[in-house]
Amino acid sequence: MSTVLPLRDSAGQTTLPSRTQRSLKVFVTGGNGFIGSVVVRLLHAAGHTVRLLVRPAANTERIDAVPAERVVGDVRDGALLRRALEGQNAVIHLAGLSSWELIDSPEMGETTQGGTSAVLAAARANPGMRVVYVSSVLAVGSTFRPEPIDETFPYRLDADKQLTHSHHKHRAELLCRQALDEGLDVVMVNPAEVYGPNDVGLITASNLVDFAKSNPVLICHGGTSVVHVEDVAQGILAALDRGRRGERYILGGENITHRQLAGLFLELAGQDKRVITLPNGPLRAVTRVAQTLRIPLPYNPRVVPYATRYFWVDASKARRELGVDFRGARDTLAPTVAWLKSAGLIS
Repeated sequence: MSTVLPLRDSAGQTTLPSRTQRSLKVFVTGGNGFIGSVVVRLLHAAGHTVRLLVRPAANTERIDAVPAERVVGDVRDGALLRRALEGQNAVIHLAGLSSWELIDSPEMGETTQGGTSAVLAAARANPGMRVVYVSSVLAVGSTFRPEPIDETFPYRLDADKQLTHSHHKHRAELLCRQALDEGLDVVMVNPAEVYGPNDVGLITASNLVDFAKSNPVLICHGGTSVVHVEDVAQGILAALDRGRRGERYILGGENITHRQLAGLFLELAGQDKRVITLPNGPLRAVTRVAQTLRIPLPYNPRVVPYATRYFWVDASKARRELGVDFRGARDTLAPTVAWLKSAGLIS
């Protein structure tokens, strides 16, 4: 299980007083989502008062049992956000689009960048407010080799126009940097590939469902850092509590290759199938041609630009400064697979 530990200096003395030892009023965007719903439950359990922004047609089943005030509207509505943030101590900004079908759409950029801009503007109108922006490791960067990167890694993905979601998240972080220069108290967190139960939108669990339904299982060269949703939520609360103003914190667990991910899933699911690794170069070329000619493919072509890279991370800064820990790949995937089976999404 994840833990949040008190920060200590080299002499073993607790450092950086906790701002969440007192009850806070926290406004959360995207609080009904996969990560956000866990954040909301943890905030309530810790004694904080929660106010949520939800879209009119949002599915709120995961948070219906949590007593929280709801504000119905769009994260891009600046006037609504200014009213919603009145009297709040902090805002945790999670709202965004997570569907692969929308990843290259104009709406993705409008929501990611436009929504972040609106949240920051509303926060500036409320002096003393802390903003925790939940970004992504996609905004940090990636490599073509299995080597971890940390928060200082320079963003070098601009040349690849296919990585639209990375670019949107990166630009949203630049907006946060600008707000910092203007005096706003902003902390950023960058979750890796998040797994866990109740991923009803199949945000990442769709990978596992694809593994379950494919025979043989097709993968490419690349890798990811897998992290449990509860560990990410704990990291977000720790950033609210004691993250340093202007800093970013990677929230990532074990780094594994796609072959290791597929193999571990098949073991946990009790399936015995071949795993075939496709070469990245031909895979990218075939995918581009098929998309241009609108030829159906046996995989999601939008995933390929990301999957053929290594999003491996070094999360030691979050462990050291936030006092959070992250479970390994097996302990992350096992409850996810159990939930997928219980939900009838895999056999």
